[in-house]
Formats: sequence, structure tokens, C-alpha cells
Amino acid sequence: MFGSPLLKPQKKIVCIGGGSAMPRAVLSELKKTPHHLAVISAVLDSGGSSGKLRNDYHTISFGDIRRAFIELVDFPKDIKNYLNYRFEGGELDRHSLANIMLSGLYLSCGNYRDFFEKINSFLADRHRILPATITDSHLHAILENGEEIKGETNINIPKHDSDLRIKKIFLVPEAKACPVTVRNIKEADLIVIGPGDLYSSLLQTLLINGISEAINASKAKKIFICNLMTKRGESNNYNVRDFCDEIERYIGGSLDYIIYNKEVPDKERLSEYKESHPELAQVVSIPEGLDSKKFIGADLLQEVGSVSHSQHKLAKIILDLI
Repeated sequence: MFGSPLLKPQKKIVCIGGGSAMPRAVLSELKKTPHHLAVISAVLDSGGSSGKLRNDYHTISFGDIRRAFIELVDFPKDIKNYLNYRFEGGELDRHSLANIMLSGLYLSCGNYRDFFEKINSFLADRHRILPATITDSHLHAILENGEEIKGETNINIPKHDSDLRIKKIFLVPEAKACPVTVRNIKEADLIVIGPGDLYSSLLQTLLINGISEAINASKAKKIFICNLMTKRGESNNYNVRDFCDEIERYIGGSLDYIIYNKEVPDKERLSEYKESHPELAQVVSIPEGLDSKKFIGADLLQEVGSVSHSQHKLAKIILDLI
């Protein structure tokens, strides 16, 4: 359920996504408002620290839960830095301290209900982190040449020809949404999807049985925040409409608003950013003829530094749509 009877937030906002983009771009500012946030985390990572722990201990992936938790929890900055620490060398090489702690917490609890009650107890009874599913499932993709790619990490970090577009994705076996997650989506006043990797993160969650159905059944306004840049192997040459079309295809319904960036960073800044993020290809282009009532374009870039969403600019637009 949303919050406690003693605390009645103005609105119930569900945020759907994974990776680091959504927590940084959306949660960091919305958590400061009086609204109640329910974060639906992707849990089917198959690579990296969270994927290895998932495989070793037969759990869901805790990586995106960790990112949402660290963003929402009211810990001092140095504590958050400690939680994000990654080991180097030895048996714990590349493991995140928080991933290990969350895995240990789940194993000590013995079930997901108690585990999520524990982590949500840190969030002042106003926000909630929820899993999209607890089914042990894996993401598969079919490329435009018919090749099948198995596993989220192999889609996220392609070993195949990354110039090939993804034709469709599916889960093996099919996964079922958690009832509490479905209930929170249906009760929402606003549903915010993204930003994040299109196929390996956002659509992964929408594939879970019950998620898209709940989104369509909800009376909430439905918002998609478009990525700033395309990603090799996932969104090659996609424009704003392409992103929207894929989200709507997997939802099986319409979005109310698509928020997109219309400011192009200067070449030097873009070049520097791509050096540290070689998986990114180009700034998402804007096609002609977008419906201005549905597609909301604005300068969403941070003033300096990385090519990232400005949390303040984005939050203002989101809050104006409630």
C-alpha cells in the first residue's frame, strides 16, 4: 500500500525503470516533494555484480534495487559512497558492497516479503521500492537477422554485431508481476517510465505479466522520459518517436506524455562524454510532425559536465503535469 494512514501524500507516483539514469534523473528531485514514490525495479540482470550474486544465491538481481535505495534513503553522503564501493581483485572483484549486503539481507530474511519490509523501513514510511517480479526468468532478444540473444547482459553489452536492430524481446520462462506491485500501479496518480536502456531495462519490466495490464487499467497519467542519447545494440538511430512507439507497443496502450530533450550539447562536451561512454552513439533526433500536446520538448541538459538530464528541469515538467 501507499504510505500509512497518518501520512497522506498529495499524489501517488510510480516510477518504472532500472540502471542509474532513472534514480539520478527522477528520484533525486521527486523525493524532496510531499508526493509518495513507489519505485518498480528491474530485477532480471544477468551480468556484473548483481547478476553473479543472483546466479550464485538463486535470488532476483539487487542492482537496480540498490540504486533506488541509495538514492531514496536518508543517509549522509559518505555512507552512500561506502555503499557504492566496489572491490578490486580477489573473489569479490567488481562486487558492490551494497549488492553483497542486500544479498545477505535477503538470505537472512529467507523471503522477499520480509526483505522488502526491511529495506523500505529506511524510507520514512513515504516511499517504497518494489520488485517487478520474483520469478526466475531471463531476457531474450531476436535481432533483425533472426539471431537470438540470450541474457540481459548480452543485450546490454552486445558481443554480436551491435549495428543490428532488435526486432523483439521476450522472457524465458514467462514472469509474473508481484501482486503488491500491480496494486501500486493501479492506485497511482502518475506513472513515470524511464529514462534508461530501452530493451535491457525498461521493456524488460513491461514484459512481465501483469505490469502492462496494470498500467493500462490505471487512471494515472502515463509519462515516458526519453533518453538523451541512443545506445549501440539497443536503440541504433532511434528518434523520439521510435522510443515512444516501442514503449507503447510493449505496454499495449498509449502514453499521455513524452518528455524529450531538444537541446544539442556542444561538440567538445559531447565528445568528452562519449569517450567515457563508448556504448552511446548519438543524440536522440527529433522527427518532424510531433504532436505538441503529447510530446513535450525542452532543454533538459545539465548546464555543465556529463550529457545528463537536469534533475531540476525534469522535475518541474513532471510536477506541472500532475
